[in-house]
Amino acid sequence: MAATRTYSFVGEPDPALAPFVEELAKGLERHGFDRVDDPTYSDVVLNLIDPESPKPFRRKSQGTFVAAVFASDREPEDGLRENYPMLVRALSNIALLYVPGKGAYFTTMERGHYVVPENGDGPSMSERVLERLLPLAQSKLIIENEFRTDLEEELWDGDELTEEMKEVGKRLDSLGLLPAPFPIEELLSERELRHVMRLYSIGGLSYGNLSARKDDTRFWMSASGVDKGNLEIPGRDMLLVTGFDSEHGRMVLSVPPNVEPRRVSVDAIEHWIIYRENPEVKAILHIHAWMEGIPATEINFPCGTAELASSVAALIADEDDPGTAVVGLLNHGITATGESLTEILDRIEPRLLMQVPMV
Repeated sequence: MAATRTYSFVGEPDPALAPFVEELAKGLERHGFDRVDDPTYSDVVLNLIDPESPKPFRRKSQGTFVAAVFASDREPEDGLRENYPMLVRALSNIALLYVPGKGAYFTTMERGHYVVPENGDGPSMSERVLERLLPLAQSKLIIENEFRTDLEEELWDGDELTEEMKEVGKRLDSLGLLPAPFPIEELLSERELRHVMRLYSIGGLSYGNLSARKDDTRFWMSASGVDKGNLEIPGRDMLLVTGFDSEHGRMVLSVPPNVEPRRVSVDAIEHWIIYRENPEVKAILHIHAWMEGIPATEINFPCGTAELASSVAALIADEDDPGTAVVGLLNHGITATGESLTEILDRIEPRLLMQVPMV
């Protein structure tokens, strides 16, 4: 028997928001969620905030999905610029602005801004909002690591693959890539930007990731939060992924006994699936940029989720040549496969668009 899914409200809605919130509650219950008064370990928390002084909800469980919900009597002129700061101030996974008669405006930390318009046709407004919200709220994070100090001694100092990762990291640093699919330094105050950089370990070119296949079952991958322009130490900045523990939902890594490892990139599960399903793939590169004319995911699942990994891997597998493919992650960036990291960057660099389109 499946475990009961729960939702909670934090705060009180203002009069403009109350009808929308009531419809969301009914919709969640139609989808099998039970309302509970204590939000501490709820699966979904709707934090009803005052946009003038948003109060954050500090989750106790990694599995809790928090949406900051608020209302306005006008459509935003620049939804991303106006609503992105709410994510930081309310410590939420998503900011959801409802404008009566116009629609619901979604803003996410990594995947931009989009709108569900309000109209009289088809499903109700709340149902169409939940169609976009619930896949994100119910996605499963695969970001835990299990470190095993069993890396072969001849790899303690790396190999030719880690040397190539260092060089490609320096090339990426020279491209001026953005830390998000949009320039967050233009959207946040200096204090808010410092908070985001600390919260998400952003520093230098610490966004995106790269990996290289070692053999049939293992691959080197960049660590989470490491500056790609300054990859130095194998086992710390570049880790050997050796397996996936599906029972406990964690990546398995081999590290030297004398190095304090960082966590591997949150996209390790995505790379793991791509390598497993496509033996011809020798390297994978993910960056926050875009290319015209590429297939893209339909749902903007959060990074590090099994659902995003599966949807990207499926796009790769559908390409004529999965070994040299480029696919898009909706409102976020691209993932490219190739014969090597150098080959990938040589092939895609002339076509890169630094600004990711928001849809």
